[in-house]
Formats: sequence, structure tokens, C-alpha cells
Amino acid sequence: MELLNLGFDNAVVAARVISIIAVNSTPVRRMIETAENAGRLIDATHGKKVKSVVITDSGHYIISAIQPETLAARAEVLKQGQEKKPAKEPVKEKPKEPDKK
Repeated sequence: MELLNLGFDNAVVAARVISIIAVNSTPVRRMIETAENAGRLIDATHGKKVKSVVITDSGHYIISAIQPETLAARAEVLKQGQEKKPAKEPVKEKPKEPDKK
């Protein structure tokens, strides 16, 4: 189960995400209002400005303060099964030199 980070310690199961939408038009704002009235709105903004909406397969709308491009990039990384951070290389120990007497 891979989680898509929505910011501010919030996440959603990546497999349940249908779409990520920018909140820059009136129809999207109306969709958010409709979801709120229906009890299907989840606020993950922590009081910040809403920048994106994540729509899940259950019909829930999750508003986030993270740019939609950022969320889409995070989702793509999860889809490819890669981690954003490069794997750490194992520390190579230097061979021990024999004691000199």
C-alpha cells in the first residue's frame, strides 16, 4: 500500500486516487462546495490556501495546499515504483592494516 503525501502529514492511498485537479476555476470551486454539502469533503490544508483537489474512487474530495503539479509528480514516482531519494550506498570499511611493532 503506497501513500501519496498531500502535505502537512496527510496522505491518501495512491491506488484510490482518480484525479488531481487545480483549483483555479469556478466550476471546480462549485464541485468543492457540492462535496462539502454532501459530507464528502476532506480538508488537508491546515488553514492554508487551497491549491488542488484530489478526487478518490469513493467520491471523496480532498483539498490540499500543495500545487497539483507537485502531487502529480509524487503520484508518478509512486506509480513507477521508485523512491524520490536516491538509495544510500553502503559504507565501505577500510581493510584493517596489520599492527606494526
